[in-house]
Amino acid sequence: MVKIEGSLDELRALLGRAERTVTDVVETVKEVKTTAKKTRRKLSQWQRYIKNRANHIKFKRGPKKGRLDLAAMSKAFKRSMK
Repeated sequence: MVKIEGSLDELRALLGRAERTVTDVVETVKEVKTTAKKTRRKLSQWQRYIKNRANHIKFKRGPKKGRLDLAAMSKAFKRSMK
C-alpha cells in the first residue's frame, strides 16, 4: 500500500475530485444502457394466441394434469384462422 500525505488541496490536485468522477461514471452507465437497448420484434399470431389466457386449453386428468394441451390449442388456432 502507498501512503499519501498532504493538504486537502494537494490531494485533490493529485487524485482529482471524487464528485466529478462519480458523475462521469453515472453518465457513462446511462449512455451504455441507452445504446444497449434492442428493438423488440412483433410477436407472431401463434405467440399472441398462446399469450392470451382465454385460449389456454389444459389437460384435466392424468399425469399431464394442469399443463397446456398444445395439440388441442394448435387445432383450435388453425380452426380460428379459417
